[in-house]
Amino acid sequence: MEAIEAILTRRSIRSYTAKPIDGHLLQTILEAGFSAPSAGNQQPWHFVLLDDKTLFENILTFHPHAHMLSEAQKAILVCGDLNLEKFKGYWMLDCSAATQNMLLAAHASGIGSCWLGIYPREDRIIKMRELLNMPSHVVPFSLISLGYPAEQKGMENRYSQARIHYNAW
Repeated sequence: MEAIEAILTRRSIRSYTAKPIDGHLLQTILEAGFSAPSAGNQQPWHFVLLDDKTLFENILTFHPHAHMLSEAQKAILVCGDLNLEKFKGYWMLDCSAATQNMLLAAHASGIGSCWLGIYPREDRIIKMRELLNMPSHVVPFSLISLGYPAEQKGMENRYSQARIHYNAW
C-alpha cells in the first residue's frame, strides 16, 4: 500500500477476528513507532506490548471506551519517559507521532487498529501505571488495539477548504 493511500484510508477498527498477528508484523509496527520524528531526536518513548486477556479485562474496568480490547489480539501501550526529555513538554508530541506511525503501519499491513487515549486523563494514567507496575517517570500516553479487521470501513473525505488559510487567518 502506498503511503498516501494508507493515510487517506486508515480508519479506527473496533472489531477483530481471532486470527493471530504474526510476530514479524508486530516488529514492523513497532519499528514504525521507533521511526517517528521527535523533538531534537530525543525519542522519549517506551512501548509495552500487551496480549494478556486478563490485562485487557482490567483495562476495561477503568477505560470506558476500550471495549474493542475484548476482541483484540494485541495492544501497544505508548509511554513517554520524562527522564529522556531533552526539550520539556515535547514528549506528548513525540508520542503522538509514534502512535500515528504505528496506526499507519498496522493499516498498511492489513491489521486493524484503534487509538485509545490514556493521557491526559489522570485516572487512566494512575490505573495503567498501577496495572503494569510502571515507574512514576514514565507516563502512559496511548493504547493501540490491534487485530485483523472483522469490519470494513470505507474512506472518508475529511478535506475542508474552509479550514485552509493563506498567509493570514
